[in-house]
Amino acid sequence: MQQYDVIVIGSGPGGEGAAMKCAKAGKKVAMVEAYGQVGGGCTHWGTIPSKALRQVISGLREMRDSPQFHDSADLQVSFPSLLRTAESVIRKQVVMRQNFYDRNSVQVIHGRARFRDEHTLEVALNNGGHEVYSAKQFVLATGSRPYHPADIDFKHPRVHDSDSILRLTETPESITIYGAGVIGCEYASIFRNLGCKVNLINTRDRLLSFLDDEIVDALAYHLREQGVLVRHNEEAERVVAEEDGVVLELKSNKRIKTDFLLWANGRQGNTNDMGLEALGITPDKRGTVAVNENYQTAVPHIYAVGDVIGWPSLASAAYDQGRHAAAHLVDGSSGAELARDIPTGIYTLPEISSLGRTERELTEARVPYEVGHSLFRSLARAQITGQTTGMLKILFHRDTLEVLGIHCFGAQASEIIHIGQAIMLQPAPHNKITYFVNTTFNYPTMAEAYRVAALNGLNRLY
Repeated sequence: MQQYDVIVIGSGPGGEGAAMKCAKAGKKVAMVEAYGQVGGGCTHWGTIPSKALRQVISGLREMRDSPQFHDSADLQVSFPSLLRTAESVIRKQVVMRQNFYDRNSVQVIHGRARFRDEHTLEVALNNGGHEVYSAKQFVLATGSRPYHPADIDFKHPRVHDSDSILRLTETPESITIYGAGVIGCEYASIFRNLGCKVNLINTRDRLLSFLDDEIVDALAYHLREQGVLVRHNEEAERVVAEEDGVVLELKSNKRIKTDFLLWANGRQGNTNDMGLEALGITPDKRGTVAVNENYQTAVPHIYAVGDVIGWPSLASAAYDQGRHAAAHLVDGSSGAELARDIPTGIYTLPEISSLGRTERELTEARVPYEVGHSLFRSLARAQITGQTTGMLKILFHRDTLEVLGIHCFGAQASEIIHIGQAIMLQPAPHNKITYFVNTTFNYPTMAEAYRVAALNGLNRLY
C-alpha cells in the first residue's frame, strides 16, 4: 500500500489548486483522476471547449458585421470544424497542466477512487487492476456532470447534454435547448450564430434572474434580435426521440420538433459510488457535499471544493477554494479570507460579467444607491473596433460613495470587470467611485468606461 500525506481526487481547477498548494508546502501528494488526461471537466467538456467555440464564432460575427470584410459575409463554418479548433486548445491545456504535476512531483493516478475507510482509498485503474492508497488527508474535487432525468434517452444520437454536444458530427439546422441557465444561454448564442434555428426553453419567468434586471433585459433583447426563440415558464412533459428529429412535448401542450435536443437543465455532483456515506458524508439529492467555512466535510480531514459542493460552480472560484482548503489542511489556518464577491462571466454574444449586488437587491435592502452608466457606443475604442453594443453600469452608495455593484454587458465584459473589482473589494475608504474620476485611463480604451460611468453617476447626486 502506497502512503501519502494528501490525496486529491479530481484534477479540475479545484483539485489542481489544492494539489499545487500542498506540494509546495512540502507534502507528499497524489492526484487521482478518472479520465485519461488531467484537467477535469473544465478543460475537456466545460469551460475551455465552450469558450473556444464561442471565440471563433465571435470572430466570424465581427467579420460578417464589418463593412471592411463584406466579401466574407457569407463565410460559413461547420460545428465539427469548430470542435477541432477547441481540441487544439484542450491539448495545449493538458500538456501545460500535466507539466505542473511533473514539476511538483505529484503522482497522477488514472482511475476511479472509492473509500475503503476514512484513510484508505481503493482505485480501479484505467489500465486494469486495483491499487490501494492511504493518506492522512484528502481533498474531494470530483466536479459535476449534467443532470439526466431517468425518462430521457440520452443514448439516442439526437439527444445531448452539454458534454455529449461536443461530439456532434454535423451542424444542426435546428436545435431545442431545454434550460436557459448560463450553459443554455451560451449554447443558444453559439448555435444561432452558426445559422441554426434555436428554441431556448426557460423553466422560469426570465433569463438568468440572479443578474441585474437591466443586464437580463439586454441579453433577452439581443438573443431575440439574433433570432433565438425564447419561451418562458415552460416545463417538459415528454421527450420523443425519432429517427429524423426530437419532439419536446411541454406541459403547456406545445410540441416542438427540431433536429437535436440539448438538455441543459441542472447538474449532478460526482459523488456516486465513492463510499462516502459509510464515512458519515452524505451527499444531497443532487450529489453535492456540505462543507464548513474551511471546506471541511463532516469528516474533518476530508475536504471538498469546486462543483461538488455546489454554488457558485465557477472554475475561477474552484481554484481559489482548492488553495484555501489546502492552506487550512497544511497548517490549520486558511490565511486570508476568500473575497466575498466573485465576478460572474457569461460568454454569450455579447458577453456578460457581474460583481456585487444588483439594483433589485439594493432596493429590497433599502440601501440608498445611485447608478452610473457608460454606453459602449459613446466610447472611441468601441467605435474603432465596431463593438459598440453594450454598457458598463456602476452601483454606488449615495452617501459614502462606496461601490456596491458592477455590471457589464458587451465585448470584453469579463475582462473589463476586473478593473472595478480591484477597487470595489478594497477596504473603506479606498472603495469609492471617485477613484475612477481621479485616475487617468489610457485613451482610447474600453477601460475608459469606468470614468464615463463614474461621472455619469456622480452627476446624478447634484
